[in-house]
Amino acid sequence: MSRIVLTNANVVDGMNPSVAGQTVVIDGERITSVGTAPIPAQDGDRVVDLAGKTVMPGMALCHFHSTYANVGLGLPYGCEYPPSYQALVSHKNLMCALTHGFTTIVGAGATRDIEPGVKQAIEEGLLPGPRLTASGRELSTTGHANEAGTPWHWNLPELGAARSCDGADAFRHAVRDEVKKGVEIIKLFATGGHGVPGSKDRMEMTREEFAAAIDTAHSRGVLARAHLAGKKPIMTAIELGIDIVDHCDDMDDEVIAALAETGTFVVPSVVYPKAISGLMEQFQPGSSQGINESLAFMYDALPKAEAAGVRILLGDDYGGPGLNHGEYGKELHTYVEDVGMPPLTVISWATRNAAALLDRADDLGTVEPGKIADLLIVERDPSIGIGAVADQPPIAVLKGGAIVAGELVGA
Repeated sequence: MSRIVLTNANVVDGMNPSVAGQTVVIDGERITSVGTAPIPAQDGDRVVDLAGKTVMPGMALCHFHSTYANVGLGLPYGCEYPPSYQALVSHKNLMCALTHGFTTIVGAGATRDIEPGVKQAIEEGLLPGPRLTASGRELSTTGHANEAGTPWHWNLPELGAARSCDGADAFRHAVRDEVKKGVEIIKLFATGGHGVPGSKDRMEMTREEFAAAIDTAHSRGVLARAHLAGKKPIMTAIELGIDIVDHCDDMDDEVIAALAETGTFVVPSVVYPKAISGLMEQFQPGSSQGINESLAFMYDALPKAEAAGVRILLGDDYGGPGLNHGEYGKELHTYVEDVGMPPLTVISWATRNAAALLDRADDLGTVEPGKIADLLIVERDPSIGIGAVADQPPIAVLKGGAIVAGELVGA
């Protein structure tokens, strides 16, 4: 493979303010140099003058439901379509994220056993797609919050997006079975709240069940995440060694301190409740007060968490009612405009923090020599205005040095 030499580039490396006038050299799948020094030409080089356009790391969505398309509006939950159809939905949504600049995806629950198969197809070159950490069914107990009020589905053996487990041994077996099928991150449904019926403070599993699931996931070398809204369950999860707290609605000062001390990751996922609030107001003005108060609390908590060193990630419940795949820019705008985070900080959540989650900081997350060339070329500088990556797809998306979306126009 010939080298790609990107000249006259504005580089947002994921760590520092942008630097103009840079040359980025990609040889094979890796970046070999970044800087202003002249690059001796080699036969076959493809030299592209970016004319001041920005090179930045590929981003990651770390809470992603690839199989969801208005999930829950049909029955049974997560089985709205045949499995073959849902595999196509999964790939379509993954490609949508890739074309919008998200070269890495971390699953947060998917129906049936679809994501491991789609991941295999991508890795074997059958289909294009982003780097995927495959998820499986959400695990919880019989009658848990996300199952509340759902019919029993006429003796169908299992809800498509959920798997019921009762007792520590049942959770151990379920985790092992999910991992056997190719799941790389276990999703636990630990509480209600955050757009789901049921109390945010009620644990949907016992401490023993929760611990068994997390310990078994780690013993099999995979990550564990949980839907967590209330403070007491959040603190229990942190104590038990959860890798990702999804939502973390009650992120007060004590929770922030515990997250920072343990290095636990958080995906706030604030755009979905924001969307739900809008839907509620359409049907019943004034009905969204509780959600809006929770959002205001999170908007206040996030800068404190960032200042304390909490490792925050991007991702949301795209595919749920009111929030479609492809609307990823809403999340970026919300963190900058509603929360008040600097664009460069939000970019670091989507790049360096995600690489740390996946234990790939040596390979991904920044624009540096030696790193894998998962890169975006965008028209403007996103560290100055987040709209550069939020409002339109990148000019080009590179994954492992290959152009996988958009195009590079040049010699």
